[in-house]
Amino acid sequence: MAEGVIMKALSGFYYVDDGSTTTACRGRGKLRLENTTPLVGDRVRFTPLGDGSGALEEILPRKNQFYRPAVANIDQLVIMASEAIPVTDPFLIDRVAAIAEHKGCECVICINKCDLASGETLEQIYAAAGFPTLRVSAKTGEGLEALKELISGKVSCFTGNSGVGKSSILNGLDPNFSLATGDVSQKLGRGKHTTRHVELHRLSCGALVADTPGFSSFDVDRMELCQKEELQDCFREFRPYLGKCRFLDCAHGKEKGCAVLQAVEEGIIPRTRHESYVRLYQQLQAVPDWKRKKKS
Repeated sequence: MAEGVIMKALSGFYYVDDGSTTTACRGRGKLRLENTTPLVGDRVRFTPLGDGSGALEEILPRKNQFYRPAVANIDQLVIMASEAIPVTDPFLIDRVAAIAEHKGCECVICINKCDLASGETLEQIYAAAGFPTLRVSAKTGEGLEALKELISGKVSCFTGNSGVGKSSILNGLDPNFSLATGDVSQKLGRGKHTTRHVELHRLSCGALVADTPGFSSFDVDRMELCQKEELQDCFREFRPYLGKCRFLDCAHGKEKGCAVLQAVEEGIIPRTRHESYVRLYQQLQAVPDWKRKKKS
């Protein structure tokens, strides 16, 4: 029996990399009986078969998993954004970052197309919030070496709204890399989807990266499984102020004596981050307890 990592899942096959070769495996029936679905990024045990294929025997314990897209054991999400066409709404970044925080996954904020727009506004927001943040350009190569350093030796999942340049950045990180890229629709201000499935790629810098479809794949439906009271812990810049509010059950929305709100007013916590928190809190608040229990 051998061990490896699932690099790609497609048409019922799981492509497992054991460090020297990639084997196309099918899952054993016991996985279906256990209602266990293998995910890209899973560490697994498999049995090589005589015809060069393999049988997936066991999924080793996961440190985290995401449902949309379906990936596991991610060290960090590299959230691609832009202040050029298309302009990224900070709320899209914040909801993905909150999901990552809830999963115990680090985030890197990568602002592309800085040759077209500086990206300073987004950089200031997320650097102030405590995220590793950098500005890059797939066209000029600016910032790509710094990005390589951040992802080297880690498993990173690249995501971002369609057209922001995920595939172009990945192509720029490794000369042997060749992902399809799509032009941005001038009429709609968004790109054509060029990534149809989740797949891990090994880069020459020693990184494993996953290219995924756009932000539409990161649905907050699954995040609704957490309690609204837990959301405050998903915003890292709130943490120094938690427990310091006038009321113990403070929701950090508009309550008097709220330490988080005071930090927002003083410019310590970016206002857009707090606005995203309130918006997510309201979404979680609208989910009835019975529905949350049923999904969990």
